[in-house]
Amino acid sequence: MSPYDIDRAYASPNSGHRPPGSVVDHLVLHYTGMRSEEGARDWLCDPRSQVSSHYIVFEDGRVFQLVDESRRAWHAGRSFWRGVTDLNSRSIGIEIANPGHEFGYRPFPDRQIEAVIGLCRSIFARHFIPPHQVVAHSDVAPDRKEDPGELFPWEWCAAFGIGLWVPPAPFDHAPALGLGDSGEKVLELQRLLAGIGFDIAPNGAFNEWTETVVRAFQRHWRPAHVDGRADPSTLDTMARVADVFAASAGA
Repeated sequence: MSPYDIDRAYASPNSGHRPPGSVVDHLVLHYTGMRSEEGARDWLCDPRSQVSSHYIVFEDGRVFQLVDESRRAWHAGRSFWRGVTDLNSRSIGIEIANPGHEFGYRPFPDRQIEAVIGLCRSIFARHFIPPHQVVAHSDVAPDRKEDPGELFPWEWCAAFGIGLWVPPAPFDHAPALGLGDSGEKVLELQRLLAGIGFDIAPNGAFNEWTETVVRAFQRHWRPAHVDGRADPSTLDTMARVADVFAASAGA
């Protein structure tokens, strides 16, 4: 599978030099979260926005390159993943056109995801990006971002080597850990999240930040029900995700 022809007619001025010696070893997937895909593309190219991405993929599968991969695009913002605090310097950013939760979130068309998969695979041919470093914007900035959200087909992408996936445990309405809980079970939950890569310090207290990070985990790996509560389905899925991440990182 290969991406559609890449349109390079649009260029964003919102980029800079990567730090000397930096290596591209992360891929961050976003949705645009704007009413129109053309408006999103133009905003990413507008110097007033101070944001950009290397690529944007329209719903019909058209791919536009806005920033050369050699440059540092401004897409992740304040972020953290597995100890890395400047994702922009070490990543490629792909914006996927979708109105997002604010303007009518909807499933991503097959032709769009096919183009995303082809684009990612072409990026992997140029940069070594391990599966555990293919992330959602919401993974690396859970307090600020929701994208690409619970409708993004991570399982489909993982089948082509883009990110990691485990089948989520079915959701039920069993009792869950939540705000105000504390103790060893909460500590283990936080350790699992930290082991996957999230920005969380295990302290045994289920506080608002823990709820935020659990919600981000659910958006990516247990999307059937996103509420920030650590129900048995979330905990079971989380443990298996942590295992595959440990295996990937140790490979």
